[in-house]
Amino acid sequence: MSFLEGINNANALIVGASQGIGLGFVQKLLQDHRFAKVYATYRQPESASELLTLKDEYSDRLICLSMDITDESQIVEVVQQISAAVNKLHLVVNCVGLLHEETLQPEKSLKRIEPENLMRYFQVNSIGAILLAKHLLPLFRHHERSVFGSISAKVGSIGDNQLGGWYGYRASKAALNMLMRTAAIEYKRTSPKTLIVMLHPGTTDTRLSRPFQANVPAEKLFSVERTVNQLLAVIEQLQDGDSGQFFSWDGSRLPW
Repeated sequence: MSFLEGINNANALIVGASQGIGLGFVQKLLQDHRFAKVYATYRQPESASELLTLKDEYSDRLICLSMDITDESQIVEVVQQISAAVNKLHLVVNCVGLLHEETLQPEKSLKRIEPENLMRYFQVNSIGAILLAKHLLPLFRHHERSVFGSISAKVGSIGDNQLGGWYGYRASKAALNMLMRTAAIEYKRTSPKTLIVMLHPGTTDTRLSRPFQANVPAEKLFSVERTVNQLLAVIEQLQDGDSGQFFSWDGSRLPW
């Protein structure tokens, strides 16, 4: 059963939609007329030109909102804006993620550990997501099925870690998984129709992965379109007991 079966005029929110997987989700959902409204957040307009161009084309269905996921007041403001227009969300996908930026690069060894870099990883990859869970709860408290997905990463699996390195990114994604699994337990009581899941997209050809693609076999480097299609297929096939689980792009469950 599709999670959207029997739902008309669904509302979606894609967080981190300026480029990459987030932008891909927006493009795909705009082609799906089950969705009446698609809300999309971006941090900086200069890096969201393609998204903002889509807004002109789909002015009746796409609403673009500026938000920095590390600033709780901005999350509150965006949720208030959405709540003023609609009273429920059916699909939220948090696509915000940080692997590298400017002077921040994944640590290859202990000597590269810098506390401020670790804090940055956790702010973006972990804390922002749980703040979304905190403030979006009222929009999930309805009687139709809904899904709150967060893009995680297989390297955040403690059980799967065989290579080491990438301390901050690994740890922040592991923290994301724990925070969202814990939120899923609370949501079962407070918003029982909402499934919270973590999603590993596979290596996708985006700005995040580009510096690290050299050793990725061609068949394991996915286009954004393929990744979005695969993740939506996983979302569509979710069952009531799947909340709090960590899924790979092919629908298999990943170890914690």
